[in-house]
Amino acid sequence: MNDRKHILIIDDEPLALEVMSEILKHEGYEVVVAANGEEALDLFRKSPCDLVITDMVMPVKDGLQTILDLRAEAPELPVIAVSGGGNISKDRYLAVAGCMNRVLTIGKPFTVSTLTGAVRQMLEDAPLDQP
Repeated sequence: MNDRKHILIIDDEPLALEVMSEILKHEGYEVVVAANGEEALDLFRKSPCDLVITDMVMPVKDGLQTILDLRAEAPELPVIAVSGGGNISKDRYLAVAGCMNRVLTIGKPFTVSTLTGAVRQMLEDAPLDQP
């Protein structure tokens, strides 16, 4: 039986996908990657995951819309929203961070320990709506 957690990483930058994927595989996670929100939604429907890490600024479908679409499929899906920050408005970050539970935001660039710590936190946290 495979108890490894499955993580879906979404980013339109190939280097970012490769780096995050390798770090998390090294930590023992199963990782699948998508270059945009549409591809991610297709992958998620075929094989749901335990956690999503998504860039917020992407072509085709941005991170916020991707999160909303994934949450329509799995309302309690934990999400780590990643962005350089300079290209995304504060209002959109607030919509992600303040209006939806089980979302953690981290900025680029980040350290390996920031990424792995955020992943552990999101996978270990109990759903926020439990008593």
